[in-house]
This record gives sequence, C-alpha cells and structure tokens, in this order.
Amino acid sequence: MELGLYTFADVDPNAPDKGAAAAKRAEELIAEIELADQVGLDVFGLGEHHRPDYMASSPATLLAAAAVKTKSIRLTSAVSVLSSDDPVRVFQQYATVDLLSKGRAEIMAGRGSFIESFPLFGYDLDGYDKLFEEKLDLLMKLRDNEKVSWSGETRAPLPGLAVYPRPLQNPLPLWIAVGGTPNSVARAAYHGLPLALAIIGGEPHRFAPLFQLYRETAKRVGRDPATLATSINVHGFVAETTELATEQFYEPQAAVMNRIGRERGFSQMTRAHFNQAIGPNGAIFLGSPEVLAEKIIAHHRIFKNSRFLLQMAIGLVPHEQLMRAIELYGTKVAPLVRKALTESA
Repeated sequence: MELGLYTFADVDPNAPDKGAAAAKRAEELIAEIELADQVGLDVFGLGEHHRPDYMASSPATLLAAAAVKTKSIRLTSAVSVLSSDDPVRVFQQYATVDLLSKGRAEIMAGRGSFIESFPLFGYDLDGYDKLFEEKLDLLMKLRDNEKVSWSGETRAPLPGLAVYPRPLQNPLPLWIAVGGTPNSVARAAYHGLPLALAIIGGEPHRFAPLFQLYRETAKRVGRDPATLATSINVHGFVAETTELATEQFYEPQAAVMNRIGRERGFSQMTRAHFNQAIGPNGAIFLGSPEVLAEKIIAHHRIFKNSRFLLQMAIGLVPHEQLMRAIELYGTKVAPLVRKALTESA
C-alpha cells in the first residue's frame, strides 16, 4: 500500500497582506514536499481551490516546482476540479509536470467540494454533472491519443487536433476522486479508473460498501477489480504522543471545520466531537506513530485499499509542527504499516 499526504495549502483568510502570506506558504509547501520525499513517502497531493483560505488555485504550477526538488515521490492533484477547467489545459499541465518529474505525475479528477470555480470561470452550476461527464470523456481521449477528435455540448469540438506535450508515462495516471456518491463510484469502475474516496466524517467502515460497489461494477463491465487501485483520503496528524498530536491538531482542525460548517449550515465541531472522531472508529486518523499505524492497518483490512493519503496540513498548523509530523509519518509510521502488511501478505 502506498502511503502519502495531501493538502490544500491553507493560509490565514484574514491575513492583512495576502500576497506575503501566500508566498510564505508556497515556500513552506515545497519544503514539506521535499521532506516527504526524503523520508520515503510515496505520494504527495495538492488540491485546487479558489478561496481566501487556500493558496493552491494552480496545483500543477506548485507541483512543477516540487518536481525539480524531489526524486521519488509521486505528485498528484487532489483534486483537479475538472468540471470548471479545460481538459486540454489540465492534460498539458500535468504532462509537463510528468516530464519535469521524470514520470511521477498523476491527475486526481473530481467535481470538487466547493463551487467558487464555477462562477469564476463562467460555468452554470445546473450543468454540474454534464460538465464532469463530458470533460472526463475528453480527458481520457487526450491521454490515449496524440490527435483527438471530440465533440460535445460543454466546449468547442476538437476536429482531429494534436495536443502536446506528451507525458513520459503512457498513459498519464488518472484517478477519480469521490466523496461518497454511488454514481460517481460506478462511473470510475465503468471507465476502469482508480478510485480515491474522501472520508471526512462519520465512521469510515460505513464507506466500505462503496468499494464493494466499485469492484462489483468493474466485474459487470468485464474489468478485473484486482487491477484497479483504490485510495482512502482522510484527515489526521501524528506526533511523538497521542496527547501531543491532539493538542497540536484540534484547534486548526476545528477552526477549518467550523468555518466551513457555518457556510453550509452544519453543526459546529466541539472537543467532544473531536475526541470521538480520533477514536478507533472515527474519521480522524491521529495519534502517536504506533496508534496511527494501528488505525491505518485496521482500516486496510476493511477497505483493501492500495493507497492511503493523510491530510495533516489543515488550517494554520505551524510549519515546524508539520515538518516534524511528516518526519514521523515517513520514518516511524510508514515502516510499521509496511512491516505489518508484508507479514500479513
């Protein structure tokens, strides 16, 4: 199982100098990706957002900067909001990252959990599903063909036009990211694309039927489920002790979840809610290296996932604490998980 990290590159939405805050976060982000590579983690993902609390509106640009600073770690969007972007540009950008990284780029495409990009780029939210379906179809054709003939309702047709550059990997890896919608899960299986499932709340084991649906749908359309990769993407943190991890992570996590909760009319996260979520059956993967490793292993038994991505840089976690957490994740947690899974196999 691959182990990795993902982030949205959070910044302070109330910073008086937003340019300076973004510049500082960009510098820290590249250092975090470099460290993740050095400690042997497998994947680093960066999400696309267009809000004052997230800096990474152009993940491909930042991942290109990280590509020339790293050697082994895979670099992926997490996610690319494909519905409001142009598949040709998405393909070209990540093909370029692939060339710079010598074959380590990936695209994780999704419909996104925020809507800011739709009015920003002139798209109607009423076309939410149609936009994603058509643009995914075009993106898949771009991966498989140098010259593409395509027509649809959501963008201008491509009458046999060539698209460059071509990536080093053939095909460029493309994942579908979902938040729990069965139709999206079935779509990924139908197309034979790897599936990344975001589990942000509730009890993770309750999401297991979605992976079952994914594998059963793949069988129905004649695909071998054993060849399809799956990932769970979760919130969490690691420190020398569980108590320290709780102390360092609670306030940044709660601040983000409560800010989003106010926007969407959700109940606020209390310390009691947080304590329940960090328990063995909760959605936050947090603790000492031993506790975190045990929870990752336990959920691998449930999901049989081939990838696990952890979002530790949530809210305003201090950079120094985050760097220490990345170090522990790579040097302590990852070896424990890999050893356990190897022995189990």
